[in-house]
Amino acid sequence: MNFLINFLDAESRAFVHYHIVVGVNKATGGAAMRRVARWAWLLALLVGASVGQQTPSGTQDTAQEQLPSAPAPQNNVPAPAPLPPTPPAVPSSAPEPPDNFAPPASGPPNERDQIIDTIRVDVRFVVVPVTVKDPRGHLVEGLTRKDFAVFEDGKQQQIRFFTSDPFPLSAAIVLDIGLPDTVLRSVNETLPALAAAFSQFDEIAFYTFSDSVTKELDFSAVTDRYTKSIKQLKKQGQQPGAPVAGGPLGQSGPSTNGKPVDPNVPHGGVYVMAREAHVLNDAILAAALDLAKRPKDRRKLIFVISDGKETGSHANLPGVLKVLLSNNISVYGVAVGESSMPIVDRMEKINAPFSGHADLLPRYTQPTGGDMLREFDRNAIETAYAHVTSEARNQYTIGYNAKAGAPTNAYRNIEVIVHRPNLKVQTRDGYYPLPVNPPL
Repeated sequence: MNFLINFLDAESRAFVHYHIVVGVNKATGGAAMRRVARWAWLLALLVGASVGQQTPSGTQDTAQEQLPSAPAPQNNVPAPAPLPPTPPAVPSSAPEPPDNFAPPASGPPNERDQIIDTIRVDVRFVVVPVTVKDPRGHLVEGLTRKDFAVFEDGKQQQIRFFTSDPFPLSAAIVLDIGLPDTVLRSVNETLPALAAAFSQFDEIAFYTFSDSVTKELDFSAVTDRYTKSIKQLKKQGQQPGAPVAGGPLGQSGPSTNGKPVDPNVPHGGVYVMAREAHVLNDAILAAALDLAKRPKDRRKLIFVISDGKETGSHANLPGVLKVLLSNNISVYGVAVGESSMPIVDRMEKINAPFSGHADLLPRYTQPTGGDMLREFDRNAIETAYAHVTSEARNQYTIGYNAKAGAPTNAYRNIEVIVHRPNLKVQTRDGYYPLPVNPPL
């Protein structure tokens, strides 16, 4: 668009020509062209006014006195209008836009600026690892989705996810160092085989416990350096001994008529030895809380090497089970020492008052879908390590959408059925929908 504007220079008495060229995109439409023309015309008026008012700085007053009246404007030179304080958006002399005038569209809105309404449905996806064994205890392979049925609180659920692919493991090794020294020495010799039972894709942490819990090694891949660190974790167990009796075997001072002369010296009877703590519950809880922070795409398990005795823990069995079941953590146990003997095992299930729990491991392994192995000698313990890791890694994994329901953390029962005869199904008994606070 071209504009040709003529102005009279007051000093030289000559006309000044201004040729203004404005480029307008045709895509903007006629309305945009009209707006550009108006502003170009206003700009031209401003330029002309400034040219007409210019005089030499040294003779400004004299020029004002000698300057004659300006001649009458020509037809093609419009009289300059006084400049308003703030230019209006549309000059008053411009014609009004037609009724059907519409401003040009500013283009499609950016996708990030769009407000998208999202419908949210509260659905909890439940993952259930399942181990299937034949009557001889061997893992059963080759099953498909159609071979399984899963029930929650007695109602069958539609299986949304199914796979038999192995998962990498996040394992917490919990070693009982309150074992008798002879037993713990045998376990120490098996630690290299324990590290070898895991693959390079797995990660493990190492805990020990007796009267307290110690985290020896944090979660890390099973490298040669980590294996070397495990070999150095050899602990000394409890030394065998018996309470010291009074009388001939005990220390008794001088006495008169069967009574000690020194009242500070005991006489007769049996010394009552203080019962040592054996905090199995606290150890499993510490490992479970750390495992809950590991990535969700890993199979999580606690591997306990102990005789299963529990005394003096701050946490209790029901509270620790809630943490395990709300985080999909399985417990596997290798019973060593006296608990590995069948006869002693049956006797230890009967707990004397105030004696603590003699064999607590099965009460952890069965509800969480783990397994329990009782091994006595070194070779059997090493075989148990490989068996447990292979079983935990090669499970069937079933997933389903649980009913949302009210926001409650009531326990939900799970039952998995295999449509084939004479097969044993091993999985967790249920779960808690919401995270559970650690028991105090």
